[in-house]
Amino acid sequence: MPVVPIITLPDEKTLRQVSSPVASIDAGVRKLWDDMLDTMYRAPGIGLAAIQIGVPRRMLVIDLAKDGEEKKPLFVANPEVIWASEAQNDYEEGCLSIPEFYEMVTRPAEIRLRYLDRQGEAQEMHATGLMATCLQHEIDHLNGVLFIDHISRLKRERVIKKFQKAQKLGKL
Repeated sequence: MPVVPIITLPDEKTLRQVSSPVASIDAGVRKLWDDMLDTMYRAPGIGLAAIQIGVPRRMLVIDLAKDGEEKKPLFVANPEVIWASEAQNDYEEGCLSIPEFYEMVTRPAEIRLRYLDRQGEAQEMHATGLMATCLQHEIDHLNGVLFIDHISRLKRERVIKKFQKAQKLGKL
């Protein structure tokens, strides 16, 4: 499968698009998922939303397997968080669209998710820990939200300016 370029800051115009629902799971959707998965593995990362490769569709892939472990990809279309715990977790997040920047983000510790799987079947999933964090991070992408939107305005502005400057200097 082809590895696709990942869109990074400072291209906020693309990254902040709100993604459209997937009408049905067909061969084209499955191929896009496979391309996303290969792109994510190559990066390397643990999650990727379709908008991060310039496709504004409500699709994401996740695989939390560590190096040497059997890969266990999760294919998600049209995700909807139907419940989130009041309990919160802090996790140092990073993003393939904001390379080499990490920051603590607070999110609900547990969520219940409704989505379509690779076969087009409706599924529900209860997620905790890193899976809950990763799902929320990727769903944010589908809604045009970046993880830096969950940190202070000052830190966010610094990160954006850093990427704008790097682009001007031809380092991106």
